[in-house]
Amino acid sequence: MAACEQYERFDHLARLGWELHGMGIRISLVVPVIGRPVLEMLSGNGATVHITAIRRHHDWVFTWRPWWARLWRRDKWVVAHAANAADIIAAEVNA
Repeated sequence: MAACEQYERFDHLARLGWELHGMGIRISLVVPVIGRPVLEMLSGNGATVHITAIRRHHDWVFTWRPWWARLWRRDKWVVAHAANAADIIAAEVNA
């Protein structure tokens, strides 16, 4: 994976994290030594949701799901450049 792609991923997650923080949502940006960075969001009911940024075709998208839904629930996603991405994710996670 190219270094510029990792920087883009980090940039998208940091921007989203800042927007969610501004909405009063508890978030943490986790940057592991090995692996991809992930944004951890605490939902209204106390569940931890992992948000990742991935490249699909020629655009970036955010995907999320609660940690307990790994096996049976599909990822939800929104285009990373959407002006209301933070609003969409907050509404979906807290629904």
